[in-house]
Amino acid sequence: MNERASILIVDDEEVVRLSHLRSLLGTNCNTQVAQDGNEALRVMEQHPFDVILLDLRMPDLDGMVVLKAIKERWPTSEVIVITGYPTIESAKEAVRLGAHNYLAKPLEPNQVIKAANDAINQKRWAMRSDRNALQTQEACLHRPIHQIFTQLTRSGE
Repeated sequence: MNERASILIVDDEEVVRLSHLRSLLGTNCNTQVAQDGNEALRVMEQHPFDVILLDLRMPDLDGMVVLKAIKERWPTSEVIVITGYPTIESAKEAVRLGAHNYLAKPLEPNQVIKAANDAINQKRWAMRSDRNALQTQEACLHRPIHQIFTQLTRSGE
């Protein structure tokens, strides 16, 4: 995955979207903004993003609904929930739905950068692990059965 990571910033407050965008300017990531959950899902349909910074309280589609939809349709995308109204219950629900992280507003620029960086690294690690598992499966499929049997019997000794 040598291409630049892509980050979608979803928040109904323009000042927050611009703040996160400015924080991520020097990170060599492709960034885009969406002003609500509906726009976020439309944008994801066109181009799935690696990382989504997702506000929880938005008009129309609530952030939890958007989180659930993203993880169902694009399970490899990492979602960071960011809220001005943090609660234990919403944090548990976000994690249960597959959020990579749950952060309380306001955030310093370095917190936004670190959270995005951690999510990108998690995605890259997961994709590498999946690729390695697939290569191992493919290697086993292409080996003669007697070699696999011999290796299994030796490892049991």
